[in-house]
Amino acid sequence: MGFLQKTSKQTAKLKSLLVLAVSRIAVARRPRLARKSIACSDVSQLLVLGHLDRALHRAEQVIQEDNMLEAFGIIELYCKRLIEQAEQLDKPQECGEELREAAANIMFAAGWCGDLQELLFARTILADKFGGDFAAAAKEGTGIVDPILVWKLSGNTTSMQLKKKVTKEIAAENNILVDFSELPEATEDDDDVLVDFFELQEATEEGNNSVPNSQDLLGEMSCQDDMDGSSESGNDNVHIATSSDGSDDEVIGRRNRRWWRLGCA
Repeated sequence: MGFLQKTSKQTAKLKSLLVLAVSRIAVARRPRLARKSIACSDVSQLLVLGHLDRALHRAEQVIQEDNMLEAFGIIELYCKRLIEQAEQLDKPQECGEELREAAANIMFAAGWCGDLQELLFARTILADKFGGDFAAAAKEGTGIVDPILVWKLSGNTTSMQLKKKVTKEIAAENNILVDFSELPEATEDDDDVLVDFFELQEATEEGNNSVPNSQDLLGEMSCQDDMDGSSESGNDNVHIATSSDGSDDEVIGRRNRRWWRLGCA
């Protein structure tokens, strides 16, 4: 009887933590939406000024914010699933695949979302319920962890091919013509990782069971990170906020005014 009572209290605490996490997601979205909007505007204005290289550099933040916003949406769904079926967590051995999947994704996300501290405590409780092996697999992003969530939280946002794609989309939305012909081509490995990701999205949306293993995806991204670190180390001095001829003052001035209106300056 004592064991059952302890487990029930633990489950109640877990449910409270997840409810708080859902509330915090709503709060955490707002500044990220603001930063994404400002970064998109900066990319557009830099393209108008002819600074394609700096626009691509700025597109990296657009990717980062967009990935985290999409990850928040996925995490929120898994939190709500655990909240709705919390009673079943009193008997983790009898939990269905959907509940185990939700638990694994929350445990993985806990290590990547500094905005959601409640998930760290939730991960500890879930690890007690499902065991060390389950927790270890979830932490690594393997097993039943959603590969899309793995990509959104740990993917390579410095990929030149991805930055070109985002920059091109922003340019199209603002009727701006861009020419990437003078820029160095992305590496073949870079293209392969992106193709894997886009195929992964399509397969997931269509319910295709041939989704690649998330651990393989992480391995490819890790290799690409190493390559990017060695091949792009000479570009660390690229900054949007400064320019030798002062041509970016208008972009920065507008951005600062927008931050002031948002109360984020």
